[in-house]
Amino acid sequence: MQLPEINYWITNMLESYERVSDLNITVGKPLQVETGGQLVQINVTPEVNELTPFQTEVAALNFIQGNQRLLDDLATHGSCDLAHSLGNKARFRVNIFTQQSHFSIVMRRMENVIPTIQSLNLPDTFNKMTKEINGFILVTGATGSGKTTTLAALCDKINKEKNVHVVTLEDPIEYIHPHKRCTFNQRELGNDFDEFANGLRAALRQAPKVILVGEMRDRETMEIGLSAAETGHLVMSTLHTVDSGQTINRILGFFDQEEQPQIRNRLIDTIRYVICQRLLPKEGGDRVAAFEIMANNLRIRDLILNGETEEKTFYDVIEDGSALGMQTFDQCILEHYEHGLISEETAKVYASRKSAIGRGLDKIKAARGEATSGIDGLEMKTRER
Repeated sequence: MQLPEINYWITNMLESYERVSDLNITVGKPLQVETGGQLVQINVTPEVNELTPFQTEVAALNFIQGNQRLLDDLATHGSCDLAHSLGNKARFRVNIFTQQSHFSIVMRRMENVIPTIQSLNLPDTFNKMTKEINGFILVTGATGSGKTTTLAALCDKINKEKNVHVVTLEDPIEYIHPHKRCTFNQRELGNDFDEFANGLRAALRQAPKVILVGEMRDRETMEIGLSAAETGHLVMSTLHTVDSGQTINRILGFFDQEEQPQIRNRLIDTIRYVICQRLLPKEGGDRVAAFEIMANNLRIRDLILNGETEEKTFYDVIEDGSALGMQTFDQCILEHYEHGLISEETAKVYASRKSAIGRGLDKIKAARGEATSGIDGLEMKTRER
């Protein structure tokens, strides 16, 4: 089996549904794609009812193309990341990994069109973010929640508005930004630099105003990122955290206990926004993004500096911060429900605070004239005289 045959599989998988986000090649299963958040089987000719270990291994080695760094990553860490292009049709971020001594491959489709804040229907607060000239903007969430796409939209707006040098450090490069008002230099891990920390350290000597780091993976990268944010650079990056409070704790967790008071002081001066996102099942199919947005104000600075208490949490401050464009996941979820984008069940399942969602749902249903309780037929009895 050669690369053209594998590309034939990929072409069939892409054309099987209108919206395909991921391709899955796993031993013992047929070819599968993810569409609308669901994994479905794909038929090809000749038939592939169950992929064999030989087929997945040959496919993996064809993607790797003898690249020694990727082979070393696979041998040492059990997985490797690379990019693959299907001519001018599509580009993919490919993760090859081992499981039960077999190779598996998951390919995330990368859009050719640069997303915009408008096309993604992001909250208006995102338009303010690109006006920042320094500090940290962090986008967080689980793998596959759209963090890279959100950052690409922010980069696109900067590209349209500012005459600055932008350096990106990515693994791999997903969106190729054309030179508009900005000058973009996009560097790929493995091909252009060896580690995020080294790439970020080098970026400080490349005179950028904006630095995008694909992921803050370790203490050293975070330390250099903080220094960059403190010295006049706008640093945008991602973390695998579920909300703003966990994001701050994850950053502090990179450092020793005795260093954390100093890091807290540095964070209150550098954090501009923390955006946490999740993808929710949308009514009628597909998915819709929900966002928690934290902006830096005096109350947030106090929480970063002194930590959360039972009386004061990031959730509470964000909930009260709508004037600054802040919102909790629950506020965003209720808005989606009100506009008919998600079901009541989805709203309850993905809620951060069930009680807040419950009250919000009742308020929306009451305004619509709908029943807010499953109990009906109640009436007050009067005493007969």
